[in-house]
Amino acid sequence: TWATLGAGIQMKQWYQRRVRAYQRKGYGKFLIQFSYELSKRDGQVGTPEKPLSDLGKLSYRSYWAWILLDILKDLQGTVSIKELSNLTSITEDDIISTLQMLNIVKYWKGQHIICVTPKQVEEHLKSENYRKPLLTVQHESLKWAQKAKRGRPSKKQKAND
Repeated sequence: TWATLGAGIQMKQWYQRRVRAYQRKGYGKFLIQFSYELSKRDGQVGTPEKPLSDLGKLSYRSYWAWILLDILKDLQGTVSIKELSNLTSITEDDIISTLQMLNIVKYWKGQHIICVTPKQVEEHLKSENYRKPLLTVQHESLKWAQKAKRGRPSKKQKAND
């Protein structure tokens, strides 16, 4: 009905006005970084749930680019995609797609090779899209204890009891 449609449009406009006040403050990237810090603590490699919205893709790509460029700027020598994945908890596919977007990876003899100069890294980091987020997780202050899983005990646990 028109009343429902009218109320729906009003709610959408109200929501957009409210959310707009919190956009571009760094909360999205902060939450992305927080989730990756937890993944690191658990020894897991993660990726966002797909499909991502256009805005979600921009946020994740921007975060991934910043993290990878930050590592590459301090790097002495070479690093593999797998090593970057282990350092960041970002999947190899997400790393490759981000490095391709930055145009700093080549595919040669069946593998991806990172080809970048310190000057290229600095130029990317100066870009508004890839600079350090406004809010960052202080990982050394993060206290995290994984919650014990609930459910039926395994056969091994039963045998030990």
